[in-house]
Amino acid sequence: MLRIQFERTKTTRRLITALSSAAIALTATGIVQAQGEQYTSNLQLGTANPGGGYYTMGSEYANIFVKRIDVPDLNVSAIQTSGSVDNLAKISRNEIELGLAQATTAQLVLSGEGKYKNLDTTAVGLLGCLEPYALHVFTLADTGIDSIEGLKGKRVAIGAPGSANQLAARALLSAYGLAESDIRAYPEASDDARQKLRDGNLDAIIEVQPVPFPGLQELESAKGGVKLLPIAGQQLDALLKSSDFSPYTIKAGSYDFSPSPVSTVSDWSCMFASKTKVSPDLAYQLTRTLYEHAGDLTSSAKNVVSIDTAIPEGSRMPLHPGAERFLKEKNVLP
Repeated sequence: MLRIQFERTKTTRRLITALSSAAIALTATGIVQAQGEQYTSNLQLGTANPGGGYYTMGSEYANIFVKRIDVPDLNVSAIQTSGSVDNLAKISRNEIELGLAQATTAQLVLSGEGKYKNLDTTAVGLLGCLEPYALHVFTLADTGIDSIEGLKGKRVAIGAPGSANQLAARALLSAYGLAESDIRAYPEASDDARQKLRDGNLDAIIEVQPVPFPGLQELESAKGGVKLLPIAGQQLDALLKSSDFSPYTIKAGSYDFSPSPVSTVSDWSCMFASKTKVSPDLAYQLTRTLYEHAGDLTSSAKNVVSIDTAIPEGSRMPLHPGAERFLKEKNVLP
């Protein structure tokens, strides 16, 4: 009888030791089990390809989060991705914890309609929107292209697969009565596209970027003759009617080569987080930091990011519970 009791005690001790070791391992990797979910403080932030606004903004915010948020073992790494659609898909599949995406793209993906009907996005929650990105359609003077209608038959970069640029480019072409087959479409990322335009291997580029976009200024300095093509008239109306874009004017002087205002459309850049990997408390801190420490950014976004525009008018994007709590405290939400 005593022998049996002794064996049970050994087994119990072994079980307690195993459970304790497992708990230590989880803590060491920044993972906490809460309410049936595995939360982590080791975060990957999906950006886009180098050369675009997302790559820069994501890298800066990753550093700001680590610097400003007092959470033990918090680590945030900005990683290169293909952009908005890719980031949302990766969060949905629990491959990354944070990601940047355009609002119009996110609303399309999160709606679960069309090609996204088989993508389960219930894990994706909005932290907040940051700054407007304008649709830039640009070429060089020596291409002879003076309008968007002139893109027909030309070599046009429409953005990398999985990017908001591709969706915006297709919507723009459709508003002008053009199909993707009416142009010679190149699925190029931002840096590669500008290099090919500079070398004469492309005729034009369509991409959604902040204003001013440093890559465009660099292109002007290196090559010269950069031209922005306006979106106006009936085609502008058609684009606004068929999408969630907003009318936008690139102000005169935003670029040295563009002394006159340029009519186009804009979209909000937004930060998203996983509801299953990022705890409500950490999401609260992340959202607070997005707005209270936007001044730490080195780009022009530091003067634009505001809690007053955290939720775009008419937004249908689901919020992360932690973000919702913070925005309610700040009276952004009722």
